[in-house]
Amino acid sequence: MKYADTARKGVLHVRSIWNGAISFGLVSIPIKLVNATESHSISFRQIHTEDGGRIRYRKVCELEDREVSQAEIGKGYEDADGTIIPITDEDLSHLPLPTAKTIEIVAFVPADRIDPLQMDAAYYLAASGAPAAKPYTLLREALKRSNKVAIAKFALRGRERLGMLRVVGDAIAMHGLLWPDEVRAPEGLAPDVDVTVRDKELDLADALMDTLGEVDLEDLHDEYREAVEEVIAAKAAGESPPESPEPAKSGKVLDLMAALEKSVTAAKKSRGEQPAEVHPLPRRTTPKQPTGKKSTTAAKKTTTSAKKSTTKSAQGAKKTASTAKSTTKKTTTKKTTTKKATPRKRTA
Repeated sequence: MKYADTARKGVLHVRSIWNGAISFGLVSIPIKLVNATESHSISFRQIHTEDGGRIRYRKVCELEDREVSQAEIGKGYEDADGTIIPITDEDLSHLPLPTAKTIEIVAFVPADRIDPLQMDAAYYLAASGAPAAKPYTLLREALKRSNKVAIAKFALRGRERLGMLRVVGDAIAMHGLLWPDEVRAPEGLAPDVDVTVRDKELDLADALMDTLGEVDLEDLHDEYREAVEEVIAAKAAGESPPESPEPAKSGKVLDLMAALEKSVTAAKKSRGEQPAEVHPLPRRTTPKQPTGKKSTTAAKKTTTSAKKSTTKSAQGAKKTASTAKSTTKKTTTKKTTTKKATPRKRTA
């Protein structure tokens, strides 16, 4: 059910927690502040485990040593030396602040300028009486047309606060905001090691996000509260509480890519889609480095054979040359000898 429908059906008949006015320049809009949210969490009482008796806290005056009623309790500020300074509601109602009973709009800004970390409690602003109808509607329509939110200051529960006004349905809602110095900086929280995210990993993360898609927040509900209610109902009926299912065993994620692929497949199955076949990425294996022993040996053998062949050839050539030289020498010697042996003819 939408907020506007809820408001029209009159479901929000709750007590206002603050009455005042919105100050919009010189325009004043009488309003009532109403809580916009409610808690559905189950509350437990403290009991004495031996007999089931309720454990109660009693407010006792330490000077008189007696229990006091709520009507007798006021506020006081404890000074540094321990002295208690009484502070009454009348004292606080005369604070020299324009926001004591006024939600003072100080600026209009785009909604994305507001850090969600600053968001606090949410309230509805209800027009108080017929005279407030026209200026209330004017502010609501001005916010709609501008696509902006109003930043305001107001005082509530003893302190000045910051607020953001926006349109919800036909009403104006106000979110309490923390002051900027109340939001801690996220220093030292990010991983202190260098991490490289690959494009394939980002692609799979995108695929998982697309598969999960969007969700209608109206379909979400508090399963923990429902489980607690089942336990309470079983105990009240004298039955054994339902047993919780075994949690799925989750091992260490050693392969981020494989985990992302499995997540995409599981998400598609849960949505009734036919999961596309996911081919596992090939694992990187280090190729075997060739030892080179056989090649080296073969190379050595080839080199040795070549050397031997060369040596043999050289030796053969050398031997042939030597033989030829020897033969030539012998032939020359023989010729010389023959020549010397021929007698010279004498003349008479």
